Amino acid sequence: MTTKSSGMINYFKTQQIMTKYNQLIAATLLVSAIGLGSCKEQPKESKEEKQTTAATEGRKEYYEVAPNVKLHVTDLGNGPAVVLIHGYPLSDASWEYQYHALVKAGYRAIGITLRGFGQSDKPFGKYDYDQFADDIKSVLDQMDVKEAVIGGHSMGGAIALHYVAKYNGAHVKKLGLFSAAAPRHTKTADYPYPLFTKDDISQWVALNNSDRPALLAAVGAKFALTPSSLSPGIGQWLYSIELQSSAYAMEQALISLRDEDLRADLAKIKVPTLIMHAKDDHIVAYALAQQMNKGIVGSKLVTFDKSGHASFLEEKDKFNEELIKFIKE
Repeated sequence: MTTKSSGMINYFKTQQIMTKYNQLIAATLLVSAIGLGSCKEQPKESKEEKQTTAATEGRKEYYEVAPNVKLHVTDLGNGPAVVLIHGYPLSDASWEYQYHALVKAGYRAIGITLRGFGQSDKPFGKYDYDQFADDIKSVLDQMDVKEAVIGGHSMGGAIALHYVAKYNGAHVKKLGLFSAAAPRHTKTADYPYPLFTKDDISQWVALNNSDRPALLAAVGAKFALTPSSLSPGIGQWLYSIELQSSAYAMEQALISLRDEDLRADLAKIKVPTLIMHAKDDHIVAYALAQQMNKGIVGSKLVTFDKSGHASFLEEKDKFNEELIKFIKE
């Protein structure tokens, strides 16, 4: 090979190397430009976009309130929070017809199932009002709920009352007591207002431990104003919820219903309070609503005339209207 030919070959090789080098430099600059562009401040997500995202994301259903104890929570809608505590022996599912109304009215509806009931865990241990109140506090702490309205039905009403009294209204700004089994559910020598004696409830405890379906039938017979106040379908639905309860929890909660006394809690309630109660409630006497109305300063009593213990189902339209009106006040 001549010197001239060798020189030409070296020249072309050099040109190829330079071309590849320039291509590499260009690619590096392009990647850097893309990287710098991605580091620029992105447009902030609008409030509407955030609400849409929150509405479509799945929400947490279980909250651990103690080691190996998780509570089931229904969490629907956006807006100011309304926390609902179910009665005995139901679950958060029983508020189905309140969830619809609250979400449509622009509220966040939160139903908490007490330990031992529904889809919540069912541990051995305490089932008194202190324990239930502690569990509610734990859930609301974890959810970081602020300025909520809390309400409860029957035993759930007694528990909501005790929660507000025990924790000085933590997380809440208003209280709702719906056919609440408070301030106590059984008669004493100095408190004749309840419908039941301690012996009556002790018989229910014994029935729970010998023939639980018979206990549910006995409670169910007194639940509505008349046998036809609730449709057969609603009755079957409630029965299916009740059967999810732990027999042990049902026993222990009945003992709490029998023995707990919240009369001292009434004076501790400092938030606006709505009491809704039917005159012909066959499980919790209307006289108890009147006593709570006297004992809670500034409370409001709304009377139901066409329902029994299940006003939230038997007169659900009036119930929902009164609840939402109270929330807006």
